[in-house]
Amino acid sequence: MTRQAAVLGHPIAHSLSPLLHTAAYDHLGLDADYRRIDVPEQSLQDFLRGEGASEDWMGWSVTMPLKAAMVAAVDSPSARVTALGVLNTVVHRPIGHGASGTADSGSADGTTNSGGTGNSGGSRTLYGENTDVDGIVAALGEAGLHPGSSSDRGSFGIIGAGATATAALAAAAELGYTHVRSYARSVQRGLELAPVAAALGLRLSVSELSELPEDLRAGPQDPDRVRLDAVVSTLPPRAADELSATLPRLDRPIPLLDVAYDPWPSALASSWEASGGRVVSGLVMLLHQAVKQVELFSAATSTPAGELPKESHAQMVAKMRRSIGL
Repeated sequence: MTRQAAVLGHPIAHSLSPLLHTAAYDHLGLDADYRRIDVPEQSLQDFLRGEGASEDWMGWSVTMPLKAAMVAAVDSPSARVTALGVLNTVVHRPIGHGASGTADSGSADGTTNSGGTGNSGGSRTLYGENTDVDGIVAALGEAGLHPGSSSDRGSFGIIGAGATATAALAAAAELGYTHVRSYARSVQRGLELAPVAAALGLRLSVSELSELPEDLRAGPQDPDRVRLDAVVSTLPPRAADELSATLPRLDRPIPLLDVAYDPWPSALASSWEASGGRVVSGLVMLLHQAVKQVELFSAATSTPAGELPKESHAQMVAKMRRSIGL
């Protein structure tokens, strides 16, 4: 039987996810069809009751505008999803199997969602995860930033305040940060991240977007400014262009992850690199969040990606990387 998987959202024609997943399933020798399905938010329930109720699904990648709306549809949200209020991954699990294919009566962290509206009445349950967090952590790792002790950390900067910004908060916590500075076009919108930050044990401060260059100029002894170790821009393509002409010369190679990868390099990425910083493309984040999705989707199959030998797993990731031109 051909297994089914898809990326859901609206609009969806631009998505590179089919390239990534197809490369992975070819490596696994898995008979799987991964495609794009255009699902506006107002059509989500129709999809879930119709095409989405089929028994041959492995899982769905979820993009805007469904990242928050889909949370109520899953039977078992992960601890991340519960904290963030958004997901990007739905795994169709055979009842009795966990994220790695092991026996499990709920989600990977033991939480359940009795209010889920998925297909739990059949032989499968819907598990919700947010692998954007894994993508951000791994992408910043390629720029030289790795998990560490909070005593070694300065502040973590996030540009924007939408769904991806919440994933960046979780990534900051996993990297060992305790303070995050949000730079938003609307301070009020930035403050909406406060409940998520609190749930993750983070201290959050919010500034207008125009304050970022001044913080980047801050020296180690400047008491009025935060000292940034890393910045993630979660704004849509070209939305951060206004910053590109205002960046100062950096006194250290601060990494920037710009999740907007089309066009690439973005004006912000080009200026950041010219100012002495390190830059990593959102394509790298896209790659690594997809790697985790493949591991989750294939967990209950005969060839689970998460159980591949290290060398074979690295080969799979390399094939996925090449599929999107990295």
